[in-house]
Amino acid sequence: MPPPDPRLAIDLAGLRLASPLILAAGTAGYADELADAFDLSILGAVTTKSITREPREGNATWRIHPAKAGMLNAIGLANPGIDRFVDEITPRLTCVPTVVIGSIAGNAIEDYAAVAERMDAIDALPAVELNVSCPNVHGGTEFGVDPDALSELVRACRSELGRTKLLVKLSPIAVGAPGIVEVATAAVEAGADALTIANTVPAMAIDPNSRRPILSNVTGGLSGPAVHPIAVRLVHLVHRALPETPIIGLGGVMDWDDAAELILAGATAVGLGTALFADPRTPVAITRRLSRWLDTQRLASIKDLIGAVELDS
Repeated sequence: MPPPDPRLAIDLAGLRLASPLILAAGTAGYADELADAFDLSILGAVTTKSITREPREGNATWRIHPAKAGMLNAIGLANPGIDRFVDEITPRLTCVPTVVIGSIAGNAIEDYAAVAERMDAIDALPAVELNVSCPNVHGGTEFGVDPDALSELVRACRSELGRTKLLVKLSPIAVGAPGIVEVATAAVEAGADALTIANTVPAMAIDPNSRRPILSNVTGGLSGPAVHPIAVRLVHLVHRALPETPIIGLGGVMDWDDAAELILAGATAVGLGTALFADPRTPVAITRRLSRWLDTQRLASIKDLIGAVELDS
């Protein structure tokens, strides 16, 4: 691979990234598993699988199912827990030729805070991302749809992070009242340095012959092309309301033009997930086409295209 195009370099809440492309949590292993497919140095960052306080086996089979316009997954946050992550995976992180972002999940605020404290001590993790589409055991809802609960969660994790940047991955189901803007504002006011928008959309599949749900968990998260227009709109809404807040746009990015849409809507960086299951070398093709996009736009930096969608007055 040639060296990264310097025009693609971005600043994400103070993190200098070589590219706007970030591999999303849960889609690229713990950090370096996709190094066999392409040179990870072309990326801006890799996000680890979500790590919880205790080990989790995840849901039973089936927990992934193809949809007509994407993929359903209900992995159940399978991971070894923070102790084994620190002992077994952390030593590998220093060899990853790009920025690594730790992902944190949990059922309660104290779970998130405990993992945040441990990750803050890992020098190879300059940032962590909170997966807030997890159950709030106190209120019975997801943290990501309750501004008050989310604010409490972010403040608790912020207090444990002395040097580490804090990203919050929001749920796309924050529609109506409170909506995505209210939830995003609560996260930022509580101390989030950047936002990831958005997680998968709750969905379900049924086998017509057995008349039973296909996923063992009954419902799962829909990702892929079907959710892309939703992600574009959510990024646009939050960027207009919080123009100074960096956003990682995430949802159905399969090609360069999907990434370009999210950038024009207001994303500083773009997450890739489902596309990696279809072709793990997708980031290589997108990187090349984003460089060509800058050529056609006659611009010296991709930063000049962030939020540059032209709206009628």
